[in-house]
Amino acid sequence: MTIHKEGFKSIVIAAIIFAAINLLSFYFISFHWPWLSWLIFIATLGLLLFIISFFRVPARQLTKGENLVICPADGKVVVIEEITDVEFFNDRRIQVSIFMSPANVHQNRNPIAGEVIYNKYHKGKYLVAWDPKSSTENERHSVVIKHPRAEVLVKQIAGAVAKRIINYLSVGQRVEQSAEYGFIKFGSRVDVLLPIDTTISVQLNQVVKGGVTVLAEFKKA
Repeated sequence: MTIHKEGFKSIVIAAIIFAAINLLSFYFISFHWPWLSWLIFIATLGLLLFIISFFRVPARQLTKGENLVICPADGKVVVIEEITDVEFFNDRRIQVSIFMSPANVHQNRNPIAGEVIYNKYHKGKYLVAWDPKSSTENERHSVVIKHPRAEVLVKQIAGAVAKRIINYLSVGQRVEQSAEYGFIKFGSRVDVLLPIDTTISVQLNQVVKGGVTVLAEFKKA
């Protein structure tokens, strides 16, 4: 396991703040209320460890397959439904949405290999990530990857807590399946829009792993 580069600044800032809190606690509280000083130490240490764990990148055996769509994020499947996409395709698509809690790994991975043909950031609201309106009204970043068999739109969505979306892709870039393409800080959601004839391989409320779980399978030619 390693720590994601996006976490270095947050971890250092948190460590400095918590160190200052404990220093003040030692000088002004520990003599009269040592138990309170210990409580502050334990609480700040726990928070620091949680922040570090949020930016963890576990070692994984990644899944790949020409006809497969791989899960782009860790979390729980909260939506599987047909929708009309008006952002890019202007047709019917199957939407699969994955909710990432603050306890999940927040690295995002390419669901398929191919060429990036669309990349757009949208300003928006910060509704809770499980609200259906979050797909179209929240701050979000959409990418379409063109695969020989299909085009897939994957959308990073900010939630009520997550307010920083990081995307490393650009139009014209060739991407590898299951490789990293972005990161969302502190709780969020990822939507995947698939062709209507795609076979979905997951179920509602299923816990999934980014780069590992098979999300769907394209119709064979």
